[in-house]
Amino acid sequence: MIKAQKVRNLIPKHNKRDKMIQFKKWALISIILILFYYIFIVNILVTLSVIASIYVAFKLYKVYIKNKLKKIASSKELFRKSELGLFIALVAKVAKADGRIQELEAQLIGIMFDDISKIFPNKDKVKNILKEIFNEEKERDDNTKEIAQLLNKLLGRSKFKRMQFVEFLIQLAFIDNEIGSDEDRVLKEIVYELNITLDEYRLMVSKFENMIKNKKQTINLQEACEILGVKESDDISTIKKTYRKLVRQYHPDIIKSQDKDATYIEEATAKTQEINQAYEVLKELKK
Repeated sequence: MIKAQKVRNLIPKHNKRDKMIQFKKWALISIILILFYYIFIVNILVTLSVIASIYVAFKLYKVYIKNKLKKIASSKELFRKSELGLFIALVAKVAKADGRIQELEAQLIGIMFDDISKIFPNKDKVKNILKEIFNEEKERDDNTKEIAQLLNKLLGRSKFKRMQFVEFLIQLAFIDNEIGSDEDRVLKEIVYELNITLDEYRLMVSKFENMIKNKKQTINLQEACEILGVKESDDISTIKKTYRKLVRQYHPDIIKSQDKDATYIEEATAKTQEINQAYEVLKELKK
């Protein structure tokens, strides 16, 4: 009787223990399911929500930029006061500083107009505005400081953008393989107003000088043909057409440069100089 009683007393204890084990088991399963829910379902919903928000924000930003560009292009005066308008005005100052605009220089400026106008809804209208601003500003030499000051205000704290704008102006001055004294004077006036130090300016200039020194000083007829991809027997019209196509392909692009590193302008300038050198060799031959 005593043993039977002991057995009966043990049964509830085992039941309680089993129930506790089952409770812990289901508690663990519940925790795992909750974690699974938050990790794989809630996070996916959050991720999709973030992606959707970014997409909507991107679309709204594109609409904002489009409207902003449309507004800028609505009149020459508004465009003149924009970053690109002020930059083109400074391009005119540097291009005309030595009193002449060379063939390659004129071609690069024309291509620059194309590059800029492509981002606007009405590109033909913008291209005409750019030409008008350039032609008006190249005849003036009394407002370079004022234009550079206005551009400096618009650029805010963006040192990188300032440096890019100046590099474009320097490469334009280097079209004839050197910066003349008048070009140097205008450039120094611009960089001062853009809060770029004289040492920083000299470093940029030295990079272009070294680039020119390191490339071949002279190329022969065969090399010129290989660079342009033409034959010696081709007429000047064919050579000129190929030359212009290559310059357009490899020139420094003021718009694309926003996503490039600091060496982009130098490399593009070096290639453009090489193409121009080859063209000059063949042009002299066809005289």
